[in-house]
Amino acid sequence: MDVLTDSDVQRYQDDGYLILEGFLTEAECDALRARMKDIVEQMDVPPHCRIQFSTNQEEQLKSQGSADYFITSGDKIRFFFEKGVFDDKGEFIVPKERSLNKVGHALHAYEPLYKRITHSEKVKGLAKKLGLQSPVILQSMYIFKQPGIGGEVTPHQDATFLYTEPLGRVMGLWIALEDATLENGCLWFIPGSHSNGISRRMVRTPKGTFPLTDFVGCEQEYDDKLFVPTPIKKGGLVLIHGEVVHRSAQNSSSDSRHVYTFHMMDSHETRWSPENWLQPTEELPFTPLYT
Repeated sequence: MDVLTDSDVQRYQDDGYLILEGFLTEAECDALRARMKDIVEQMDVPPHCRIQFSTNQEEQLKSQGSADYFITSGDKIRFFFEKGVFDDKGEFIVPKERSLNKVGHALHAYEPLYKRITHSEKVKGLAKKLGLQSPVILQSMYIFKQPGIGGEVTPHQDATFLYTEPLGRVMGLWIALEDATLENGCLWFIPGSHSNGISRRMVRTPKGTFPLTDFVGCEQEYDDKLFVPTPIKKGGLVLIHGEVVHRSAQNSSSDSRHVYTFHMMDSHETRWSPENWLQPTEELPFTPLYT
């Protein structure tokens, strides 16, 4: 199924991102949101969020628990919370459904609705048009960007976290399940910033050490004037090159900005770094898109 024109492909290659309105229908967006509402209703809050700490040692146990929960989440569906949503006893001080930052990282593998969208003919057609030979799904996330508290995401490149050799093999698909506006935290990009490599990597630290991940190199300073906003309607898709610099502001509005997003890699003649936080497992190898 052709969803991209030749000029779309050219624009993506030139700018490092592409906006496609109307990628999903309203009904598809509503179904994804309804299913996530059910998942949140049934969620078990992870134990490290419930630790009541009063000493440095307990604080460290909490951060170790949190780090371990994250680094082992690639083949699971796990819950990640906004700051300040629990009291010192680990109880919610906001409604449960308003507490989450994101749910990840294997919705595409275990949730039939999300799997169907991820492996849809539209997504396959788009990957083929872009020349991806053996794309695999790396991870998936549902991002809430909660009203009033949905935090800023500072300028970054996805390849910092999802590093390949050679670079240029990773692409994000970011689907707006509600309108993404200037007020509720739409994405901002520096057009053409995907051709200069990366300056920072997040890597796993040697076994038995803490923290479990660390950064090598540092994020560059970017001129704010270079960023271009990309407001998009419900159902719209943003394609994101792994090296394009992008950010989003805090959600200062009274509207949420729910998104389903996933990353794929063309595995043909590509080496996935064993230092990346995300690693395929026996339970869940990286899933081929074209099957």
